[in-house]
Amino acid sequence: MVSINPESKSRAVNREVLSELIKLHGKTSLGGKLPAYDGRKSLYTAGSLPFESEEFSVTLVDPEKKDKEKAEREYKITIRIAGRTDLYQLQQFLKGRQKDMPQETIQVLDVVLRESPSWNYVTVSRSFFSTTFGHRGDIGEGLECWRGYYQSLRPTQMGLSLNIDISATSFFKPVTVVQFVLEFLNLRDASWPLTDRDRVKIKKALRGVRVETNHQEDQIRRYKITGITPVPMSQLIFPVDERGARMSVVQYFMQRYNYNLQYTSWPCLQFGSDARPVYLPMEACKIVEGQRYSKKLNDKQVTNILRATCQRPQQREQSIREMVLHNKYAEDKFAQEFGINVCSDLVSVPARVLPPPMLRYHDSGKEKTCVPSVGQWNMINKKMINGGIIENWACVSFSRMRPEEVHRFCCDLIQMCNMTGMSVNPRPLVDNRSASPNHIENALRDVYRRTTEMLSKQGHEKQLQLLIVILPEVSGSYGKIKKVCETDLGIVSQCCLPRHAARPNKQYMENVALKINVKVGGRNTVLERAFVRNGIPFVSEVPTIIFGADVTPPHLERTLHHLLLRW
Repeated sequence: MVSINPESKSRAVNREVLSELIKLHGKTSLGGKLPAYDGRKSLYTAGSLPFESEEFSVTLVDPEKKDKEKAEREYKITIRIAGRTDLYQLQQFLKGRQKDMPQETIQVLDVVLRESPSWNYVTVSRSFFSTTFGHRGDIGEGLECWRGYYQSLRPTQMGLSLNIDISATSFFKPVTVVQFVLEFLNLRDASWPLTDRDRVKIKKALRGVRVETNHQEDQIRRYKITGITPVPMSQLIFPVDERGARMSVVQYFMQRYNYNLQYTSWPCLQFGSDARPVYLPMEACKIVEGQRYSKKLNDKQVTNILRATCQRPQQREQSIREMVLHNKYAEDKFAQEFGINVCSDLVSVPARVLPPPMLRYHDSGKEKTCVPSVGQWNMINKKMINGGIIENWACVSFSRMRPEEVHRFCCDLIQMCNMTGMSVNPRPLVDNRSASPNHIENALRDVYRRTTEMLSKQGHEKQLQLLIVILPEVSGSYGKIKKVCETDLGIVSQCCLPRHAARPNKQYMENVALKINVKVGGRNTVLERAFVRNGIPFVSEVPTIIFGADVTPPHLERTLHHLLLRW
């Protein structure tokens, strides 16, 4: 177990401290051991250390600080033996002689194999990213996509396996802060002053981001952004000496650095504490490379990442092979220290490709059966095997679409539903409604109330069967709409993006119609063999439910909340 004083939340700083310790005492006090470190509290060695508990002292120097006393910082490191890991239990588990998986042992080996990439690449959870892995695509609003790989050690039927897959995530572009703000706010130039709303958005996006100065060629300083000044640079005045003399930031940069600031209507970046703030113009700062953007991406950015990283299976396999060769596990000094050998080839698993089943559609269609090709098929000349019946439906739009556009979309969608085998009333129960995205729940409850009253007046006990919802242009409301409709009100809803609803094509309409049919109790297609007696005995003889699962690790910043909203 390792404890470092003063403590640091940064794994990078902790690693620098341990690196300095190994450099100074590795061959002496540590007995020549090359330890693997998780960046927090755990340190592992192949064999025993020559002590039970020992305290060390190292000094790190910050090259960015001029003052030697401030640049040097002393750290106290205490290493204490917390326990010993026995590989015997892991061997027994892999041979099937032990039921409980020795998770601690696997964690130790996992840390060992992660040690080298932790030094060479940017670490994000279980993934590693670097510009050396190729593709570095612009995804919009001052961000770019980096490629990397996911790595974890897993026990399998074949023994220990190193699970590696291609990964991707978002990073800040290493550009000047002015350029970032222009892209982030989608501005054409920096001549216009920023609004209060703009400043709030910038502060939220840039707080905690590290920047480096570019107004002095012979000296580059790095700072971490803590805020944005509430006033523009031209109005920002601060004390420059102990006598109370004050000067504006614009004047200071001209007198001190002979630097003529251009964007004086924009605010300054603030660093340090509120008691002792440091102000720097945005144009004098550049975002340091390699900083991950951890906030939620918008739909367009997610789409751009997916487009940039989407690969066919053969291409993905090749990318994984190249990644493994790039990592050179056979030359990894930490793997060698612990006696770990990693095969550079993918595991071969005996398998076969199942032939696609024949699908059955309704007899009224021109094509009654279909055999999927490479996992794909369409609804051309086909009709649903069991089309749902919808007598009562309505539509509410939270988008900026005009009422006539919403009406045309609904008409086209209902027509497609009827063409593909459903039976849908061409007229909505109540008139289509447009509502503000700021009042989503009230609008949904109001539509529900109006439709319920309408059905009650008609003497029906039925309720609304389908609510078509056109989402707002700004993402983030899908989960709330689904919760109110399906959970609170108990009505079926179909959400549509405004960019699709405004300019729908036939394929999109078919896909939405298929979704609606299943939601209202219909069936789109069935297996042809289901019509043959004992055609699928293992399903027909015993009540059976079939689940499908995606076992690919969620490397594109998915969260449990995100997945649940789309369940």
